[in-house]
Amino acid sequence: MTLVRMGRPSTLAGSIDLGDFRCLAAVATATSLASAARTLGINASTISRRLGHLEDSLGVTLLERGNFGTKLTDAGRVAVQYVHRALDDIDAIVRVSRLSGQGQKGAMRVGVRLPPVGNPLQPLLSLWREAFPEVSFSLFELNDRQLQTAITEGCLDAAFVTAHTVWPGAVTTPIYSETLFVALPANHRLCRSQDLSWSLLRSETFLTQEWDGSHSSREFFASLLGSGIEFSSHAASKQSVLALVGANFGVTLVTESQASVSIPGVAFRPIREANAHVSIELAWRGDAENPTAGRFVSFMRDNARSDAIQHLRQFL
Repeated sequence: MTLVRMGRPSTLAGSIDLGDFRCLAAVATATSLASAARTLGINASTISRRLGHLEDSLGVTLLERGNFGTKLTDAGRVAVQYVHRALDDIDAIVRVSRLSGQGQKGAMRVGVRLPPVGNPLQPLLSLWREAFPEVSFSLFELNDRQLQTAITEGCLDAAFVTAHTVWPGAVTTPIYSETLFVALPANHRLCRSQDLSWSLLRSETFLTQEWDGSHSSREFFASLLGSGIEFSSHAASKQSVLALVGANFGVTLVTESQASVSIPGVAFRPIREANAHVSIELAWRGDAENPTAGRFVSFMRDNARSDAIQHLRQFL
């Protein structure tokens, strides 16, 4: 039988404390005020007072009290089912919010200019995945201009970019450096040499990637090779450019990680020059309010040259 409380109807908004519901859940589980008090670490009189307040607010009797102790009314049993669900949801909200505030839960949208093939970016991402499995991760391979726009407009949380493409006002931190190789047609005369230099390559046609008037790749190549180089530009992926290398359209520069991938008709050779490398930096918006992004930046920066990453790279 449901017992309805007599008296002045109450307005629920702002009148019920979450602690009242926790007291009801504790009493329902413990079956006595004394036992519930020990569970919650408060006085039995406090629980009794809070439950009375809850009953007054709801306008219904939730507990029957007598010499037998206390037991739930019909209305109390129904209410407790919903109270347990609500408290579980609230606890989950608190946990998720705390994890999100600490950057341990949420989402990361990361852009790359170079595919994360091989060392050292793949091991870094592997360590991140292991350390933060509850953070969803999305990867976007974009060209230089698209990366800048996506970061500036907040469509990406961070992006790995080559140092020579960093735009004014970008917030960046150095992550790693990769050795440069030259990609040659497999039947090219220079494939017989294992000690290539810029001077040996200057007479070749260099294939570059360019979009929307962006000449960053051509400018970077020219900074290494000098002026007077013949370029052939293509609005295509690096894989497509390498396919053209295999078809004898020219040669191109690649990173060591890209050279680890087998492409039909293409041979990769190291360049024996002190400046034959490219620096990779992590860029993000300085005014972005995303704890997960902040943790990602710190994690990448701190682990890029750590002992852990050096060890993991041996197995990838």
